[in-house]
Amino acid sequence: MQPTRRRLVFSAAAIVLGAPASALRAQTTLTPTPSSTEGPFYPEDWSREPFTQLVRGPLKGNPALLALSGRILDRFGKPVDGARVEIWLADGIGRYTHSRDSEPKDRDPQFAGYGWMKTGTDGQYAFNTIRPVPYTGRTPHIHVKVKLGSRELLTTQFYVKDEPGNARDFLWRNLRDDADRAALTAPFIAGSDGLQARFGIVVRA
Repeated sequence: MQPTRRRLVFSAAAIVLGAPASALRAQTTLTPTPSSTEGPFYPEDWSREPFTQLVRGPLKGNPALLALSGRILDRFGKPVDGARVEIWLADGIGRYTHSRDSEPKDRDPQFAGYGWMKTGTDGQYAFNTIRPVPYTGRTPHIHVKVKLGSRELLTTQFYVKDEPGNARDFLWRNLRDDADRAALTAPFIAGSDGLQARFGIVVRA
């Protein structure tokens, strides 16, 4: 006797329901955000409290203001609660807040240079900073690190979409493929109070 359509549907459902959990998860996992080098100017003092407002006053070099935001997800699309998100970047004249790059007198005192926060249950992060500027050898970029407790989940860099210097930048150019470059590159869109950019992050939590 030929199986009925109803029996075939039930059989297919039984196969799916009986599949190992790992096989089901593999069908829905997200691609982790590509990593990149930390660079030589990782901030030396993280003792300050959570700090998301990097702009203190009028800035040297007149860089554009930037509202940077995004969401931290794990590979299964679940928001990561309690993730520590750190960012750091050069000021509007191309100086990092780091003793190996500049003396305090050479930096912009109205720009903090780095900040951090922890995500809530929605996995969201947000910083008020500046549009990154180019400096010798590098296209504009923002350094990012994500931690969860004592574990470092990701270190990477964000880039500006359609920035002319990207194709000449050795780190952007040497990302594995176009998909990796697209994951780390986003449009910086004009808003009411400056530019806005949003970068989603997927970690192997």
